[in-house]
Amino acid sequence: MTVMPGSASPRTSGSASPRTSGSPIPRRRQILDAAAELFARSGFRGVSIDDIGAAVGISGPALYRHFPRKEAILGELLVGISEELLEEGRRRARDAGGEEMGVGEATETVGEETDVGGVAALVDWHVEFALDHPDLITVQARDLDALGPEDREHVRRLQLAYVEVWVDALRAEHPGVDVRTARAAAHAAFGLINSTPHSARLARAEMAALLRRMALQALRAVDVEPHRSASRCTLVPAGSAKEGTA
Repeated sequence: MTVMPGSASPRTSGSASPRTSGSPIPRRRQILDAAAELFARSGFRGVSIDDIGAAVGISGPALYRHFPRKEAILGELLVGISEELLEEGRRRARDAGGEEMGVGEATETVGEETDVGGVAALVDWHVEFALDHPDLITVQARDLDALGPEDREHVRRLQLAYVEVWVDALRAEHPGVDVRTARAAAHAAFGLINSTPHSARLARAEMAALLRRMALQALRAVDVEPHRSASRCTLVPAGSAKEGTA
């Protein structure tokens, strides 16, 4: 996950920002959108300032009126999406907190659309973000190391904080799960969701529903007892899972 200085939240699908029909896009936003698309296609190091300028109809030198260097564009993109993921993730997990189900109740609704609680809210949010911003997801996964030290550290802190939001939600709904397992499960869910948007061939609504079901099913596996054989795996009974809540 990555972050961007707060002034330019990346409300972009990787190439275009949501806006009122007919309203002009600010030049700075145009530059960020074009850069996200170009970086996703060719990699940060494969794109020049002149390439970005040409994509928005200005010269490379004119672009420096908006950003001092190419790395600043990448920093704003990655810091921005990390901030957005964290802030909205916290909000959705908090808003869903009063509706969480116990493990036993949750397992009765596997495959249904009735899941509620912090984990389901976070899955919905991450699926929504990944499908809306496929270029940014690609850039943050591939070009993080191209950031300057300060932006890179900022992004990593935000990413870690976002993971911990997932860890807290998972352990609230699956109290028997330790922190390391919850953290590994969160990263596995990110991998599942983030790897899909660019290869998706389904309509958006179908893809979102499929990713949601798959991610929730995968996350429920944190409660499978490892010593049971595959043919006899069961989820931790609701009563025992509610004991020892962290």
